Amino acid sequence: MLSPVAAHRRYLHQIPELDDQLSQTLTLVTGVLRGHRCEYVSPIQGSVCAWFDFGQKETVAFRADMDALPIAEATGLPYSSRHPGNMHACGHDGHTAMLLSLCQWLSAKPEGMPRNVLAVFQPSEETTGGAGRICDSGILEEKNVKRIFGLHLWPGLPKGEVFARPGPMMARSNEVTVYVNGKSAHLSRAEQGRDAMLAGVEYLTRAYKLAEEVPPPCVLRFGKMWSGTVRNAVSGETTLEGSLRTYRDATFEACRDGLGVIGAAIERETGCHVATRFGSGYPAVWNHEALYEEVCAGLGEDAPKPLDKPSLAAEDFSFYQRHLPGVFFFLGIGDTPELHASNFDFDDEYILPLGVEFLKKLARLP
Repeated sequence: MLSPVAAHRRYLHQIPELDDQLSQTLTLVTGVLRGHRCEYVSPIQGSVCAWFDFGQKETVAFRADMDALPIAEATGLPYSSRHPGNMHACGHDGHTAMLLSLCQWLSAKPEGMPRNVLAVFQPSEETTGGAGRICDSGILEEKNVKRIFGLHLWPGLPKGEVFARPGPMMARSNEVTVYVNGKSAHLSRAEQGRDAMLAGVEYLTRAYKLAEEVPPPCVLRFGKMWSGTVRNAVSGETTLEGSLRTYRDATFEACRDGLGVIGAAIERETGCHVATRFGSGYPAVWNHEALYEEVCAGLGEDAPKPLDKPSLAAEDFSFYQRHLPGVFFFLGIGDTPELHASNFDFDDEYILPLGVEFLKKLARLP
């Protein structure tokens, strides 16, 4: 018989919705919560926060992201997406299902809960950073939340085992866009132009060299570049689009400043105008060291296994961690397709109940 948490996940998997437009998802979540011993509110569009009051002074929060991706599913599963072009390809259906199951357990009023619990069902992790808007809403202060936990399904780690590390867990992500404006001229009068393509290539070469020289870890790559209009004219415009991944703010700042120096040098050398723009992105997921150690000590043999190195992927859980102490965990799902793949799937019957048990242990920590 299918476990309740797997049943939740499979229903959610069929109704993937994007960003904060989560009407069917919210209908399911609130339908499960209705009648349980909690009150729930929607502090921002597309969200639900369920509050379990155990009469304690402090509150622990658990977060699940609910949004899906604009990907056409290719799993062939009997519970595949019913929304063409949308898919739960990052495990958010599993995250939501596990938190719903935790809420159902909390509703049974387990004895001796050391803290109140706030279950945060959050939109827009894949797009605009719904976590930041949850923090800005004031709900965490209103409920006196002093710590927050998140659990993310993760390919490549042993099935059902939880991993984490103190300090850097996932990368800061910033989109980088470079605009190079030169002057187009026919090839017969090439000396009258200012070659934006050549300037863009030189920028790219120097930027990659810079990324190797700043304090590691730092990954800078440009995945898209376009330039010019026709083959027999000097290019007048070039645009490069890329992404910068770092863990420490100081590393980001060193790379940002270095790219500014590169742009200024190319302007002097080529006569082209160079502008580098950085997207706001997500901060690094940085596990609060003292809380991490407290969790490991409190869980004993059930403590998360140490993660060898942080991931270069990004996650908006980092906004919570800039707001209050938080720890983010990976729940291994074994040898599966990568996240965001059109054939992504995992063994929900085995893995999700183990995830729920881990959340229960976190909720009981003194």
